[in-house]
Amino acid sequence: MSDDTRKNASVRQAVAKAAEASFCHDDEQAFRPMTAEEARQWRSLYPQVPLSRALLWEALTGLVVALAACLLTQSAAVAWSAAYGAAAGVIPAAVAAVGTVRWARHGFPPGAALAGLLLWEGVKLVLTMGLLMAAPKFLGVPSWPALLISLVLTIKMYWVGLLWVRPLKSGRARKERTDGC
Repeated sequence: MSDDTRKNASVRQAVAKAAEASFCHDDEQAFRPMTAEEARQWRSLYPQVPLSRALLWEALTGLVVALAACLLTQSAAVAWSAAYGAAAGVIPAAVAAVGTVRWARHGFPPGAALAGLLLWEGVKLVLTMGLLMAAPKFLGVPSWPALLISLVLTIKMYWVGLLWVRPLKSGRARKERTDGC
């Protein structure tokens, strides 16, 4: 084992112990907040996943579904319906993500951040419903099965994208074991 690997392992263990001490509440163990250095180390080991990656996965899924619909049905109307369904999922998600990030900045009270999240989820829902109701205006007679299948697959890929696209450190994702705390 190299010195860097040992050092990283010891830092991870120290941060894990500090996190466990901070977040696990046993009767015998009192709450102890992390120090600034422990928090900095924890953030460097576990950086946040950018929302743009999850949105990119969502958009790529919509593109793949639209191409698959075109290849399977040989119909441009079905492909356009599938593409529109994907757009009806991606566009509101992107708008909500941008709006939510503004409310979740450092210094906002947690209650305000939660209110902002709920507000932007409502905006996302209204935008999605509006796009679905406007589909006949843009597509003429849409293929509703293709549109709705594409919408559902696109929306579900957002969460899969967040899970798949973990922050990478040294070119590979880390897998950490926890004791369920």
